[in-house]
Amino acid sequence: MDAQAKLLQVDHPKETNGIAAIKSHAELIAAIFSGLLILAGWLLDKNGAQTASIASYVLAFAIGGFAKAKEGIEETIADKELNVEMLMVFAAIGSAIIGYWTEGAILIFIFAVSGALETYTMNKSHKEISSLMDIQPEEAWLVKSGAEERVHVSTLSVGDFILVKPGERIPADGTISKGQTTIDEAAITGESLPVSKQVDAEVFAGTVNITGSVYVEVTKPSSETLFQKIIDLVQSAQSEKSPSQLFIEKFEGTYVKFVLTAVAVMMFLPHFALGWSWTETFYRAMVLLVVASPCALVASIMPATLSAISNGARHGILFKGGIHLENLSNLQAIAFDKTGTLTQGKPEVTDVIVRDGLSTSELLSTAASIESQSNHPLAQAIVRYTKGKNVPYSAPDQLEDVSGRGVRGIANGKQWQIGNADFVGQEAAHAFAGGKARELATSGKTTVFVKDEYGIAAVIALKDLIREDTKKALELLHQEGIYTIMLTGDNETTAKAIAEEVHLDTFIAECLPEHKVDHLKKLIGVHQTVAMVGDGINDAPALATANIGIAMGEGSDVALETADIILMKNDLPKIAEAIRLSKKMKRIVKQNVIFSITVIMLLIISNFFQVIDLPFGVIGHEGSTILVILNGLRLLKS
Repeated sequence: MDAQAKLLQVDHPKETNGIAAIKSHAELIAAIFSGLLILAGWLLDKNGAQTASIASYVLAFAIGGFAKAKEGIEETIADKELNVEMLMVFAAIGSAIIGYWTEGAILIFIFAVSGALETYTMNKSHKEISSLMDIQPEEAWLVKSGAEERVHVSTLSVGDFILVKPGERIPADGTISKGQTTIDEAAITGESLPVSKQVDAEVFAGTVNITGSVYVEVTKPSSETLFQKIIDLVQSAQSEKSPSQLFIEKFEGTYVKFVLTAVAVMMFLPHFALGWSWTETFYRAMVLLVVASPCALVASIMPATLSAISNGARHGILFKGGIHLENLSNLQAIAFDKTGTLTQGKPEVTDVIVRDGLSTSELLSTAASIESQSNHPLAQAIVRYTKGKNVPYSAPDQLEDVSGRGVRGIANGKQWQIGNADFVGQEAAHAFAGGKARELATSGKTTVFVKDEYGIAAVIALKDLIREDTKKALELLHQEGIYTIMLTGDNETTAKAIAEEVHLDTFIAECLPEHKVDHLKKLIGVHQTVAMVGDGINDAPALATANIGIAMGEGSDVALETADIILMKNDLPKIAEAIRLSKKMKRIVKQNVIFSITVIMLLIISNFFQVIDLPFGVIGHEGSTILVILNGLRLLKS
């Protein structure tokens, strides 16, 4: 079993902590016991008990080398190809054959210790996903007919009501039906500050209810919660290998064959060409087996990749695989959807300009009265604004919806029209308030006109407000040398105003979903590696077309499924953070590869000139392996 498969094993939940701890440290315990047997063998040899000494060494071989030999043999049979574990086994057996029992045993001991440390350090990079799995609630208080019953979360159904008490983890995704509280959502979003939640607010499984008792209506079964999706995504990402890792593993098989060929030549050539003794020739061939083994090279990439994926998961950035994390370091350009990505996704009233002699409160009361029965986003924004100003309004006496243009209604005994310029009369609309509507439109705002029996009564300007962190996110991307583009369905004027406000490099307006795909293909032709950031169903084709699809965590399920990277908290600056993480991983991998190859070459040269013996060769070889793993684990840090 390779280290990655071993990493993804999960202890059986019914095992006690003691048994689980022993199992997780079995390799290290065997290595230590092997070391004690080697010490005993050496002491027996010093006291002339050679037979007992050899017996002790054989036990050390068997106990210390069992795990690695078993792993090597199983992989060789499965892959039909020799691997580095088999090289170590051959070297140890060869050393024993020529009487170097101590050196062979030390090789097995250090190799066993190295393997145990590798397993330990790899498990350390798996800590985030393990801790996520540990905090999954298993039971919930189901409320049925006024009574509370403790049930397993797997039995909960959509529509059930559950009680969550202070200090408990929320067991299922849902909405609050009664009560209010503050919730720690760090497990989902990475945000350390608690969030206040009221009735109708959405809550997620795995988060912690801090202050008040709340009743929650379940909206998703336990297998489909956002929390479970995070676990599934991270597990999937950690089991998927990056292109570099796949190349190294493919290279390993060829390299092992080359080493075995070189060792076979080394067993004979130096004896005839350089006059070495047969014992020295064979011994140097065994040393070559050890020092030329590509353990450090093989371990150069995977620990770094897993550490970076775990780091991202801890900070609200989910990578669906090492390939996407690796590709991010090559990113040249990034395209953004506008609505819900660069902007908040819902329009807000920014200006209300009324006709002389008419009060703003009176106008808003009438407008909200008529718009209150419309589902149009602009209508809802006007109603929200009116409520926010504490202006009362009532239901209209009559209402007619004119599709695509506006609404016509009667309120307070008077006829009103609310809609676009075409609906109320373009000439009058553009002339109102000295042409103020044109000025508002130029600044990227949408204008809605209110008309009564006397003509245009008011113009209300609305805007899909820019997210607070959008400018910061784009500034960080520019610092990384990334070219930024906005793809939006808005008209040219609105798109230009927004692009200038947030400092985008360029924009493409009036894009339908299929147009976004076409534009992305053209961008890829120019910039090679292009990412797309979106949140809606209509963004899914573009997310799939881009080299890297990045979805907002609060977006549609289709966008989440299609994307390669997910920002759990809709935090745009995290994109630049992910790019820096990817570039740092690339640097560390490069350091590891150069270092491991350099050490292998130095050890091979030292062996040829007979200045290094087997124990030091083992220390140099295994030490370099441990160092590259620890270097990769630096990515676990923020």
